Amino acid sequence: MNAPGLMMRTDGAVRILVNSNPAAKNAITPALYDTLPAALEQAAQDPAIGAIVLVGDGDFFCAGGDLRQLATRRALAPDERRAKVERLHDLVRALRACPKPVIAAVEGGAAGAGLSLALACDMVVAADDAFFSMAYVKVGLSPDGGATAFLARCMSRQLLTELCLLGERLPAARLHALGAVNRLAAPGQALVDAIALAARVAAGPVNANGRIKVLCENAGAASLAGQLDLEAALMVQSQGDDEAQEGIAAFFDKRTPAFAALRGAAAAGRREE
Repeated sequence: MNAPGLMMRTDGAVRILVNSNPAAKNAITPALYDTLPAALEQAAQDPAIGAIVLVGDGDFFCAGGDLRQLATRRALAPDERRAKVERLHDLVRALRACPKPVIAAVEGGAAGAGLSLALACDMVVAADDAFFSMAYVKVGLSPDGGATAFLARCMSRQLLTELCLLGERLPAARLHALGAVNRLAAPGQALVDAIALAARVAAGPVNANGRIKVLCENAGAASLAGQLDLEAALMVQSQGDDEAQEGIAAFFDKRTPAFAALRGAAAAGRREE
């Protein structure tokens, strides 16, 4: 599945999605609004895929929205502007709703809505010379794409306010120290390291991984009572799953669980249908 604005390839059990608009530092194109959710859904439905990596084409992750398009929004009615913003928010929702873990590989930088897309992923691997920026204020805009929500989970209100009001670049190392970046990579190696991390995730139990993603998504806003209820419901599902049967048997047999074989059997079953 190759489409304007998006390229796709597969490395073992890892699906790699490339936002391709290098002439504009991979600024978000209208095509991406349709192709990225469709590609995530395709990967979610493919039993051979265990994890996904999102990366920019070349040496920059994403410069955010295309200012040439944003400059025309003033001529639109407010409800039309809202509809345009919701297209971006649908990308964020698609990343969060995908049942398979998504890892961002950030080279160069992630600015504006590009920062939102990176933080909407489940994990972030960034080159140690990359930067992140809430640059909206520099062009007279306020943030969108959920970046304020994501960043508020790892930093104080005061620091978040400073980032938004000044729009200054935040080094990847700072976000790593704050917990928003999982791994720092040597320059030019973010994708390699992200694929390696995704391969480790993909070797695990795909159904349990999806349930873990739901729990982690919910944990920040849930009450203890609500989270206990959700944990109980998902544990009930997990205990009845073939993955748990294989994982527990492997523990007692002192061997590595064959979770990939379960995924392969599911893929073979789909081909026979």
